[in-house]
Amino acid sequence: MLHIVNKSPSQTRTLDSCLRLCRDGHALLLIEDGVYAATTRSPAAAAAREALTRLKVYALQPDLEARGVIGAVLDGVTLVDYGGFVELVAEHSVSHSWL
Repeated sequence: MLHIVNKSPSQTRTLDSCLRLCRDGHALLLIEDGVYAATTRSPAAAAAREALTRLKVYALQPDLEARGVIGAVLDGVTLVDYGGFVELVAEHSVSHSWL
C-alpha cells in the first residue's frame, strides 16, 4: 500500500495518524508541505526516522526544492520526481491520500 501525505507535520496530526496505521512494508510518499517531515529540521524527524525502519519513505524532490529544504533531507529517504510519483502509484495496487 502507498500512503500519500501532503500536510506539514507542524500544522496537522495527519502524519501521526498515517504512521499509526501503516503496516510494515508499506510505502510512504511525502508531497507538498508533507515533505517537511523528511527533513532534519522537522519536529517530526524522529517519527520519520522510526518510519524508515519499517517503511519505504519517499519525498517529492520538486516540493523539497520549492521549499528550500533539499539540503536537509534525512538519510534513507528516497527522492522522486513527478515521473517517480506516477511509478509509485502504478506499482502499488492501493494508494491512500491522507487529508
